Amino acid sequence: MASLRSSSVIWSVAYSSSCCSRRGTTRATINMPKLRTGGLSLRLPARDLVPEVLDMGPGLSAATTSHVDKKYESSTNRNSHSLGSNVSDPMVIAKLLAIMQAVADRVEMHQNIREQRDNWNSLLLTSINTITLTAATMAGIAATSVGGPLLALKTSSTLMYLAATGMLVVMNQIQPSQLVEEQRNAARLFKQLHGRIQTTLSSGNPTSSDDEDAMKKVLALDKAYPLPLIGVMLEKFPETVEPAVWWPQHRQRQEKPMKRRDGNGWSVELEEEMREVVGVLKRKDTEDYLRLGKIALKVNKILSISGPLLTGIAACGTAFMGSSHGSWAPMVGVVAGAMASVVNTMEHGGQVGMVFEMYRSNAGFFRLMEETIESNLNERDVERRENGELFEMKVALHLGRSLSGLKNLAAASSYASSEKGEAIEEFASKLF
Repeated sequence: MASLRSSSVIWSVAYSSSCCSRRGTTRATINMPKLRTGGLSLRLPARDLVPEVLDMGPGLSAATTSHVDKKYESSTNRNSHSLGSNVSDPMVIAKLLAIMQAVADRVEMHQNIREQRDNWNSLLLTSINTITLTAATMAGIAATSVGGPLLALKTSSTLMYLAATGMLVVMNQIQPSQLVEEQRNAARLFKQLHGRIQTTLSSGNPTSSDDEDAMKKVLALDKAYPLPLIGVMLEKFPETVEPAVWWPQHRQRQEKPMKRRDGNGWSVELEEEMREVVGVLKRKDTEDYLRLGKIALKVNKILSISGPLLTGIAACGTAFMGSSHGSWAPMVGVVAGAMASVVNTMEHGGQVGMVFEMYRSNAGFFRLMEETIESNLNERDVERRENGELFEMKVALHLGRSLSGLKNLAAASSYASSEKGEAIEEFASKLF
């Protein structure tokens, strides 16, 4: 009896709750047209209404479910369309990753080649100086000998001088210290490019133009700093000294008759400041490093000719050693050999070729800054330029100046050119 009573109570409670649920659900369903005009999210009806609608019967369930499905599908289509417009093309990312991997390989290759050619410089310098000094010593000993020892010593000394002459000609032609500086610069610039590609991938939305720009920069660096020696090696003794160029040439923008307007961090004052900075870079920094490069090139040419010439003269002196030629032959052999060793040490131990390449690279750095500033100034649409405040900070950092120091430099240059009609003596860069 008790079990029957309890079961009837449970049945009545379940029946009443089911009725209440139906009535509550019916009211919610009837009120749905009023809620459609509000800003309610479709996610809540799609998840909460469907389980309740399934309890209402076949007709109402089908109608309401189809209504919710249509709303959910339209919402999904809108969301997928908005996400698709913000997600980068996977092929663009794949291309950038491939370029970044190639850049990383080039960094390692240039570093390995730099170490190899640095070893060339030190080993060749040590070997040639050892051969030259040994030949000079043998020539001195031969001067005090007669007969068989004299012939053996002067022949050995002559052959060693000739070997040193040939090695010096090859070494002076390739300039190992200059090759080392080239590979050092290439490794540093490829590391910079690798970092920029990483930044593009991690913080931005890369586009196909980023792929093309990165590819052009890689090819420009390959052309500026080639790895092989035969065929494509840079001219070590050029007729004219030009700045190193390791970037793709900026495309010349067509001047558009647009009214200049401020915006994107740019102003008339900032444009005038950048023009003055470009003028100082051209008149002082770039010109001075090209002048120093010409001096280093002249010194290197003189030393490159003097070394083999002295060893050749020493070889001739030792070849004519004997009783019939007096004391001038051994003196020429010994003195010319000693002088050749000194000249060789000054040229390759002092790394004059590396100094020339350093001056050429510094001039190229300032030329790149000039072209970058002029490229931004020639773009009349300020919205297509780099942000003016950020660009000014980058220029100041590259020149080793503060923002106020950069403004003072531009003001001093403007005053000197307008009031005095002459250029200022101060250099734009304080780094080197």
